[in-house]
Amino acid sequence: MLNVRSYPLGYIQTNCYIVSNAAKRSLIFDPGGDPEKLINELKRLNVKPVAILLTHAHFDHIGAVDPIRDTFSIPVYIHNAEKKWLMDPAKNGSGKYAEIPSITCKEADVILSNESNLKIDDFSFKVFHTPGHSPGSLTYYFENDSFAIVGDTLFQNSVGRTDLPGGNNAELMKSIHTKLLTLPETTILYPGHGPETTPEDEMESNPFLNGF
Repeated sequence: MLNVRSYPLGYIQTNCYIVSNAAKRSLIFDPGGDPEKLINELKRLNVKPVAILLTHAHFDHIGAVDPIRDTFSIPVYIHNAEKKWLMDPAKNGSGKYAEIPSITCKEADVILSNESNLKIDDFSFKVFHTPGHSPGSLTYYFENDSFAIVGDTLFQNSVGRTDLPGGNNAELMKSIHTKLLTLPETTILYPGHGPETTPEDEMESNPFLNGF
């Protein structure tokens, strides 16, 4: 049984997730900022990180990538469509805002190009390509534990914005309806911002999905 902990971090309180198992191994999803806080929490939990997985490379999801990677000597995973975004503030969006320092990271260690079953250390899960919010958006689905990390594709009663570079509303709707809403209805969906939800709840109450 996996344990999922959520931590709002960084400039706009993006959800970072620590997924850990009984062996005290952990995966880090979207470390968006506040690296010292996250490092201290990992040490407090006494879990050993084995990888950083990114749902996408917007600045609010990558702000603490290098400090976490360097502290624990672990690889970073990203989709091929956004592999250059880590190094480019114009692409990851941090260059647009005067109040935010430009964010750059070293290249990712592992580039994901295809949907697949992925095994990292003791963790096994599925990777779905869910573009729309951004061209390289990914969803990580842990079927045995009935949850998915969905990034900014789908939120409680909302959907990801598509007015940023590479955004596409038609692709977003297709990703949501063919990849996320086809999961078992009670699957817990952990988004990049706000509280978790389920496919069942979003099919019933999400106003952005009506009329698709």
